[in-house]
Amino acid sequence: MFLLAAQLEPYHVAIAILVFFLVVIGLIFVFLFGKYFNLWLRAFVTRARIGPLHLIGMSLQKVNPNMIVDAKISAVQAGITDIPTLALSAHYLAGGNVTRVIRALIAAHRARIELDWDTAAAIDLAGRDVLEAVRTSVDPKVIDCPDGRNGRTTLDGVAKDGIQLKAKARVTVRTNLSQLIGGATEDTVIARVGEGIVSAIGSSPTHKHVLANPTLIAQAVLKKSLDSQTAYEIVSIDIADIDVGDNIGARLQADQAEADMRVARARAEQRRAEAVATEQEMQALTQENRAKVVLAEAEIPKAMADAFQSGTLRALQN
Repeated sequence: MFLLAAQLEPYHVAIAILVFFLVVIGLIFVFLFGKYFNLWLRAFVTRARIGPLHLIGMSLQKVNPNMIVDAKISAVQAGITDIPTLALSAHYLAGGNVTRVIRALIAAHRARIELDWDTAAAIDLAGRDVLEAVRTSVDPKVIDCPDGRNGRTTLDGVAKDGIQLKAKARVTVRTNLSQLIGGATEDTVIARVGEGIVSAIGSSPTHKHVLANPTLIAQAVLKKSLDSQTAYEIVSIDIADIDVGDNIGARLQADQAEADMRVARARAEQRRAEAVATEQEMQALTQENRAKVVLAEAEIPKAMADAFQSGTLRALQN
C-alpha cells in the first residue's frame, strides 16, 4: 500500500505543477482581459471586429491599442470595413501615422475619391502628408507663378516685335493621388508653367497681340500637358497681371549697330595703319634708291680718270 502511494506521488506533483501554471496563465489572461475589456467592448459594440487576443497581442508588440481601436472604429463608422487590424498594427510599428491615414481615407471615401489603404499607407510612409493631399484633391489650391521666395516677381518674355512683357500667373492645382509617390513636386510645376508662359510670349507676333488677349497664353500652356509625371493635376492657369517692359529689340539693334560701328572703326584703323606702313616702306625704298644714285654718280669721276690714264679718253684742243 505504501509502495503504491510512493509510486503515485510524482504523478500528483506533476499535475499540481500543471494546475499551478494554468491558474497563473488564467490569472494573467483575466488581468489582461480586464485591462482591455472596455476597449474590447467598444470594438464589439461598434462592430470593429477586434478580439481580445488581438488587444493582448498589441500590448505585447508595444502597439498602442487605444489608437488602433479608435482608428478602426472611425473607419467602420464611416463605412470603410476592409482594413485589417493587423495592417493597422503593422503601419504603427513601421512608424506611420495611423490616425492621419484613417482620416485621409474617410475624407476620400466621403468625397468619392479612389484611395485604398495600401496607397494611403505608402504615401504616409514616404513622408508625404496624405491628409493634406486628399484635402488638396477635394479643394484645389492656388500656386503663384513665379514663386516670390526665389526673388523673382514676374515672368519676363520678349515677343517677336522685340517688346518685353512681364507677366504674373496663378495656377490652380489638385493633388493627383496616383502620382503622389514618385511624382514631381510643386516647384517642378511652377518651373514648367513659367517656361511655358515665356515660350508662349516669345512665339507671339507682337506684344499687342498678347495684351489684347492674355488668355491665349494660358490656353497655349495648358495644351503642353505640363502636369505630366507630377504629383498635381493642373486645373487652370490664369494670367493675373501683365505689363510692358523694355524695348529689348531696339536695345539689341542699338547694341548691334554700336558693335558694327566699332568693327568698322577697327577695320578703318587697320587700313590706315597698313597705309602708313606702306608709305613708310616706300619712303625707305626711295631713300635706298637715292643712295644708289649717289653711289653711281660717285663712280663717274673715277671712270673718267681711268679712261684718261688708259688713253681711251682724250681732251679735245681747239
